[in-house]
Amino acid sequence: MKRIGILTGGGDAPGLNAVIRAAVKTAINEYKCEVFGIRNGYDGFLEPDGIVPLNAESVRGILPRGGTILGSVNRGNPYERKIIRDGQEVIIDVSDEVVKGVHRLELDALLVLGGDGTLSSAHEFSKKGVPVIGVPKTIDNDIGGTEITFGFDTALNIATEALDRLHTTAESHHRVMVIELMGRDAGFITLNAGVSGGADVILIPEIPFSFESIMKKIRARHEHGRSFSLIAVSEGAKSRDGMQVFSRSGDEMYVARLGGIGQIVAEYIDKHGFESRVTVLGHVQRGGTPTAFDRWLATRYGAAAVRLAARGGFDRMVALQRGEITDIPIAEAIKVPKRVNVNGDAVITARNIGISFGDE
Repeated sequence: MKRIGILTGGGDAPGLNAVIRAAVKTAINEYKCEVFGIRNGYDGFLEPDGIVPLNAESVRGILPRGGTILGSVNRGNPYERKIIRDGQEVIIDVSDEVVKGVHRLELDALLVLGGDGTLSSAHEFSKKGVPVIGVPKTIDNDIGGTEITFGFDTALNIATEALDRLHTTAESHHRVMVIELMGRDAGFITLNAGVSGGADVILIPEIPFSFESIMKKIRARHEHGRSFSLIAVSEGAKSRDGMQVFSRSGDEMYVARLGGIGQIVAEYIDKHGFESRVTVLGHVQRGGTPTAFDRWLATRYGAAAVRLAARGGFDRMVALQRGEITDIPIAEAIKVPKRVNVNGDAVITARNIGISFGDE
């Protein structure tokens, strides 16, 4: 193994730089090979300045930094690249250009740090002969085959701290505080933060809710002298008779953007006699310094990815299982997205301590 490349795709997550740092250090120290960073996901193979050499100096001081020094793009699928041509929006396949870029660099391995979309593209590239290694990245923690993805712990801690802060102002002003958290189809952030932050109602995509059930919980609290309530809502949560709420619809160039369910919940509560406020935490959950756990996990993933590449374990993804780093086929990881087990210990525990999921 003489040369490896590293790219980061999809939404950013705390810990990406820690993975890059560990991979670069392991590649240089253990295998004496060159490392190249691919800027802005797969797009770097298509851009004149998209490739940058990485060495020990390049990764100095990046361990505690959020984001990614290589940049990333959310809409970077090379098989469906959306561009403007002659004033018209068109979709083109530039995957062969990416493959040529890999060959041009003479890469012995390409480390792909991303979520299900980026990893799906990586799996397709493996069919074209690209020696890919996957590293699971998403704050939503929704990638199959691994117990946890780096970035999740940081997002969870930020969400929990926000709930702690809302608790005091909710109690002071006798209000219902609604906080909308990230989570398109998986409610792990909202569930874990809701339990950790003392939420009274938790709304997640996996459990459709009824508005009246929410009101039932709020009224019960008031009847028992609790003049305030905390409601944690995943952005992908939906009512039993409704659909997910989007702040922007999709079109040929852009994917639909979730957002607004928290406001709808708050307005319903207001109309039924309880003053309510809504906070949308948004990208605050993605940014800033990664927690010690995310730095530790990301470092383990980065070093393990290089070791896996050295063994020729291509089209596989490093994963955490039973507390140990292992690897699984990328196809297995992306086959069934991970979701909250509605009958699992976490949900049962929340119900045991009196938290409502809006479904009673």
